[in-house]
Amino acid sequence: MSGQGAPTPQPIDCHDLRVGVVAASWHEEVMAGLLAGAKRACSEHQVEDPVLARVPGTFELPVVASAMAQRGFDAIIALGVVIRGGTPHFDYVCGSATEGLTRVALDHTVAVGFGVLTCDDEQQALDRAGLEGSREDKGYEAAAAALSTAMTLRRVRARFKTGLFT
Repeated sequence: MSGQGAPTPQPIDCHDLRVGVVAASWHEEVMAGLLAGAKRACSEHQVEDPVLARVPGTFELPVVASAMAQRGFDAIIALGVVIRGGTPHFDYVCGSATEGLTRVALDHTVAVGFGVLTCDDEQQALDRAGLEGSREDKGYEAAAAALSTAMTLRRVRARFKTGLFT
């Protein structure tokens, strides 16, 4: 089962982080769950007003995430869902979104929470969406990971400024 061995994150104070959420629009019910989980994680981490940007689909997540990174956001939470169909479209979209979001994180040295569900069927997506009856809450997990990583990046940058890293 997916999720086994996952850490149990403890919310930390991230009130002064600039946080963006970029979310796809396909699969409304699943996306509603992912967004609710991300918003709950932000709230528990004391992020009061994350900026939300909606895009048509998962393929479009990286370009808006990149724009947010260029505007100085400390953490970006990318949410989407791609359900396997009968064509290679699934592989292209999943690969492009993954590579694009990875590039955003590395090119801009910004925390990117990967909340993109890549599922074989709709039930798998519903099971991971954080809805009532879901086994997992990937929206929450992606947000918590992005926030924790952003705080780690902040500490690393501070250490470089003080000369403690060479």
